[in-house]
Amino acid sequence: MTDMVFGTVASQPGEPVLPKWWRTVDRWSLAAVIMLFCIGILLGLAASVPLAQRNGLTPFYYVYKQVFFGGIALTAMIITSMMSPKLVRRLGVFGFLIGFVAIALLPALGTDFGKGATRWYSLGFTSIQPSEFLKPCFVIFSAWLIAASFEVGGPPGKRLSFFVTLIIVFMLAMQPDFGQASLVLASWGLMYFVAGAPVLLMVLMAVGVSGAGFLAYNSSEHFARRIDGFLNPEVDPRTQLGYATNAIQEGGFFGVGVGEGTVKWSLPDAHTDFIIAVAAEEYGLVMVLFIIALFMALTVRSLFRLMAERDIFIRLAGTGLVALFGMQAMINMGVAVRLLPAKGMTLPFISYGGSSLVAGGIALGMLLAFTRNRPQGDITDALNSGRG
Repeated sequence: MTDMVFGTVASQPGEPVLPKWWRTVDRWSLAAVIMLFCIGILLGLAASVPLAQRNGLTPFYYVYKQVFFGGIALTAMIITSMMSPKLVRRLGVFGFLIGFVAIALLPALGTDFGKGATRWYSLGFTSIQPSEFLKPCFVIFSAWLIAASFEVGGPPGKRLSFFVTLIIVFMLAMQPDFGQASLVLASWGLMYFVAGAPVLLMVLMAVGVSGAGFLAYNSSEHFARRIDGFLNPEVDPRTQLGYATNAIQEGGFFGVGVGEGTVKWSLPDAHTDFIIAVAAEEYGLVMVLFIIALFMALTVRSLFRLMAERDIFIRLAGTGLVALFGMQAMINMGVAVRLLPAKGMTLPFISYGGSSLVAGGIALGMLLAFTRNRPQGDITDALNSGRG
């Protein structure tokens, strides 16, 4: 078999793990993630102080926690990115099984912390949101099933992944957590599209999603309230969207100055869901565009590197992880500027949140593992493995 290598030299037998990882990993994507985390700490210094004062804690209590969980996230990302795709697949499948059980037990053992949605397990000293960890593992599990369907005599992986997706989406919608449910469904749909889904099926899926949205609007007060608030042309200045909109307008091009913003004192979720409003007010459009550029660079570079990948599982799983990361960032910022209804979704690696940070680190570690430069098999091998 003739080996073809894209962007690097062939793997050297006996090469130490760390030098091999540094030589093959996408360093630009790695740098973008680290910069996003540093920006999150910078914004946390401003956004989390009012919350700490309201809760009677030291001013930088939440910043210290973000640094702690961020350190765990970056460590998990680097360790995961050193793994082989086969090991990442095993980790993802095992993690999916644990996450599935955790989501199923939420109605009985979970808590809502007074927010009207049972999404967390309270451990006393901290809390865990299992859906954050389920998402990347679900992508790995679904990609494994879909890729298996291409093997000669393989299982009906596409249909199985579809039924699993419906179950996960239903369980998330019952919390209710329509934001995470939409992310799971969209990432699966993109993987299925890349795998060669017929256009008619994608149209039927779009119709089904529209019907489910109509049903949710008429049966869920939580969902209907957010849709009505989004469609209302008048923004109540006393709501989170109203505060965020005003902060973005006040920030202008260069912002009002470091520490001079006022929205952090009014927004309950200034350190999480609406942290981009803090960035826009204090640092202006320049900072927002820089954050968008980092997310775009990481997303586009990963997709281009996946295009050179001939392993079906790696291509599908990598695409799903990119979709999760990119769409979550787009939804978070879209809500803040009122392009989308409120979703209650964090900005990856910038917003405060232990579960979001650690799960994001694992997901990006998986993506970096899939986008590492590696020898590619001859094209005939890929074609033969894709028949079925």
